[in-house]
Amino acid sequence: MAESKTTTLTIASRAPEGSRATRRLRREGLVPGILYGGEGEPLTFAVDARELRHALHASGAVVELTLDGKSTPAVLKDSQHHPVRGETTHVDFVRVNLNVEIHAIVAIELLGADDSPGAKEGGIVDQPVREVNVEALPTSIPESIQIDVSGLSIGDTLTLEAAQVPGGVTLLDDIETVIVTVLAPRLSTEDEEGIEEETLLIGESASSGEGEGDAGDSGDSGE
Repeated sequence: MAESKTTTLTIASRAPEGSRATRRLRREGLVPGILYGGEGEPLTFAVDARELRHALHASGAVVELTLDGKSTPAVLKDSQHHPVRGETTHVDFVRVNLNVEIHAIVAIELLGADDSPGAKEGGIVDQPVREVNVEALPTSIPESIQIDVSGLSIGDTLTLEAAQVPGGVTLLDDIETVIVTVLAPRLSTEDEEGIEEETLLIGESASSGEGEGDAGDSGDSGE
């Protein structure tokens, strides 16, 4: 599992202005942001939306923010998105020391889900937890924490203890946390209707049999 790599992103400083100015930036294809933390003062900046998108999609947690020829290692702390279009409207970055461990949230990746015996039998691979908290040096934060589920059958469960954790990375969450369970296949609507119909027929048959028995008992009593 590869360690994260550093991505470079060029930013331009800007004065902290109101919502009208930020809307103008977005119309120009720029995204407003702020860089804070570490030993420096908070810095408001603007960044090209396309370059930002490429940087955030690249592998690696650390982004080298470059301003006037000087680079600052940082990690994305938060981002805001347009509720309809989904495009990024604001980003928060925090400065990091590459020699000091940080906490980060990493996605959990399941390996071999489609090839597992449970999936081939029609079972449903349920993953209630999709992210995990880790501690590592900024450049050692993995792209994902992987768990091999290729051997699971219906009814089997795996916890975080089964995760493949690379060296230098510490899991912060409880290792007994259930990550994946293979559930029995759900009945189709036709199957459910068939079972209901069969249940009704059995119920009617049982009721009919009870009625006949009562009639016979009544006749014997009359004699």
